[in-house]
Amino acid sequence: MVIAGWASRLAAWSVGGRAECYTRVPVSPVQENIGLAPLTTFGIGGPARYFVEAFSEDDVLGALEFASDAQLPLVVLGGGSNLLVSDSGFEGLVLRVSIGGTSFSEADGRTTVVAGAGVDWDTMVGRCVVRGLGGIECLSGIPGWVGGTPVQNVGAYGQDVSDAIARVRAYDRTAARIVDMSPDECGFSYRTSVFNSTARGRYIILGVTYVLGQQRAPAIDYPDLERFFAGRNANPNVAEVRGAVLDIRRSKAMLLVDGDPDCRSAGSFFKNPVVASADAERVDAAAGQKVPRFPASGERVKLPAAWLIERAGFPRGTTRGNVGLSNKHALALINRGGASARDVLSFAWEIRSGVEARFGIRLRPEPVFVGFDDGVAARFGAVSASG
Repeated sequence: MVIAGWASRLAAWSVGGRAECYTRVPVSPVQENIGLAPLTTFGIGGPARYFVEAFSEDDVLGALEFASDAQLPLVVLGGGSNLLVSDSGFEGLVLRVSIGGTSFSEADGRTTVVAGAGVDWDTMVGRCVVRGLGGIECLSGIPGWVGGTPVQNVGAYGQDVSDAIARVRAYDRTAARIVDMSPDECGFSYRTSVFNSTARGRYIILGVTYVLGQQRAPAIDYPDLERFFAGRNANPNVAEVRGAVLDIRRSKAMLLVDGDPDCRSAGSFFKNPVVASADAERVDAAAGQKVPRFPASGERVKLPAAWLIERAGFPRGTTRGNVGLSNKHALALINRGGASARDVLSFAWEIRSGVEARFGIRLRPEPVFVGFDDGVAARFGAVSASG
């Protein structure tokens, strides 16, 4: 149901049985009881009490004013690729930021790419690679939209998006103004930024500016890429690296492919744990062998969560009713058809408990939890979106 449509900058909503007038309204209508499951890659979750799809910055500002005046909690939605929505949905306003547009400009051998938050991420990566631009080719095939990339500092196969970000354009809800944030202000670290940690809920991302290099030498020192190119090509170009990444992701069901049941997921459900070297040695002792690891910041190392999950007794293809692990990658929890959020949480807790019992490592979820009681998110150590 659409609450109101409008052609002017003044309109009235009927909220909770009372009519109120607002001075700023989004061009897109406010809708009621919109199902969220079809808007997520997991295909799970109940409805949003109110919903706005924002195609412009004015739409965003109008939706925020609506939520403020109606005293509604707010959740910002993009491509829906990194969310687990509760079965009861969300009793507030879901704002889907669908601002489009991509522009390219060149100077001093570098190319600046400005993209709206609602631009499909992989489509943009493909356009950059066609132009011979390097810096994000290893991030090919990651589902979702541009606006989500700085939030969790998406990364894969040895690249982090923060290495290419020059500015993030966002609405600062605390200062009530639009700001352009530098990488330092974004506070990037492993799968983390101020947007999902210290300033969670404060900013709504409107667009991102990236700086990429023309014919920049691709990064292929990640083990999967090294194996892919071994004996084939010692100096692949960015297009060849993108092709390799897409092939690798497809083989692990980490690429959204219509009709592939292993793809109905939120991607990697657990983060790779980053631990001190001494903790890694204790995991080695528990495993009875040296666990694979990768350098992280300082003296810390990153352990592969998928390796820990499988050795804790959850091989690929393990199922629990309507949920299971992908047949191709143990990090992906999948909706096998008709799964509920409760089903996912039950299986995720079983895996988390099994890994902790076996190795003393507590895995943390990567998806954002929407519409759950804060106690549920806290129990898992997950980020909760509600505010």
